[in-house]
Amino acid sequence: MKFQAIELLNGKCSSADIPKILLLPFTLLLTLFLFSLIRISNPLFPKMYTRSSNSTEAKRCNVFSGEWVSYLEAPHYYNETCKLMLDQQNCFKNGRPDREFLNWRWKPDECELPLFNATQFLKLARGKSMAFVGDSVGRNQMLSLLCLLSKVASPEDISSKYAPLNPYSELESSQWFYADYGFTLAMFFSPFLVRSIQSDPNGFSFHSRVHVYLDEADEEWATRIKSFDCVIISAAQWFWRQMVFYEKGQIVGCFGCKNENITDLSNTYGLRNVIRTALRTLNDLKGYNGVTFLRTYSPTHFENGEFNTGGRCARTKPFTKEEKRLDGYPSEAYLIQVDEFKAAEKEGRKRGLQFWLLETTEAMLLRPDGHPNVYGKVKNKNVSVVDCVHWCLPGPIDTWNEFLLYFLKLGTQTSSS
Repeated sequence: MKFQAIELLNGKCSSADIPKILLLPFTLLLTLFLFSLIRISNPLFPKMYTRSSNSTEAKRCNVFSGEWVSYLEAPHYYNETCKLMLDQQNCFKNGRPDREFLNWRWKPDECELPLFNATQFLKLARGKSMAFVGDSVGRNQMLSLLCLLSKVASPEDISSKYAPLNPYSELESSQWFYADYGFTLAMFFSPFLVRSIQSDPNGFSFHSRVHVYLDEADEEWATRIKSFDCVIISAAQWFWRQMVFYEKGQIVGCFGCKNENITDLSNTYGLRNVIRTALRTLNDLKGYNGVTFLRTYSPTHFENGEFNTGGRCARTKPFTKEEKRLDGYPSEAYLIQVDEFKAAEKEGRKRGLQFWLLETTEAMLLRPDGHPNVYGKVKNKNVSVVDCVHWCLPGPIDTWNEFLLYFLKLGTQTSSS
């Protein structure tokens, strides 16, 4: 399978309705000038990047660039019909009163994104295996997929057959098996993708320092991933914690440390290196022949503070492209992921490996209404929390799996042509 790089800038300008014969040259020049000005001064995605196959459909349509449009059909599932979702993102069970956030659908600029078809997905997945590797937002997507598939089949939870290798795993990692299709779906919880150690002897807390070994892939997934046919990698949400960075076993710097004799490094330094290590691990892994997806950063939407300082995400409808632009850490995280993806895809091509960029950043930047907000829960605890990081189920995150199915179908079509 071969791919093309396409750089996209989201900027649109239309000329005024004026006499065409006398003013056409002037209008064209003015339009070109305004178009370039918009592109330079307010790009939503300054270096939007997609990977596509040589298929006609992939060339014709960039499904990641678009807008949210009104859609009044019922969602694929509800919390009453899907018993697999966790309370953490079960917004209706937790008391969310409004349902307007369900009345939107992602519409690409140039084409249609097909609705998720559970039967079609399972037929494509027959005899295959798929793993999500990353943090709890990756798990959020996996649970969305479980719920989308629940209309057709119920899996067996086989998580107990696999002993956890790190202290997070017993709470987070899981595996499911669809016997009728021979399909395995797994989640390997690894928020930093690399080996990490909590400094707090009592375990994880939001204020504890984490020792992050930037060049050592986390064994929790790296030792188990070789046999998987499809791997979805994601990370970026945990990189605001205090982190001590190691390379070749030695401290090279720290993010968030104060008054210490350690080099101060940015959190994006850590993010770039862990993405690089994860993708390089897959490229170098003997016997791995799977399709690799890198899912791009999913922006948070706290307003008037952070999760612990009164922040909320109480909006009830999407932003338009004119209302919101990508900047700050979300922009940096996105561009880092794109850069590292390009390098990994180039190397992977030498081995015949397939890489896809699953660009969720633009679509989710525009959905401040899709989070649990005050209707979130701490995982495995009956404790309420303000959550503007994860996404309600059902909700806009279901679109990620429509993207996923879209590209799985393209890959199948291209491979058989």
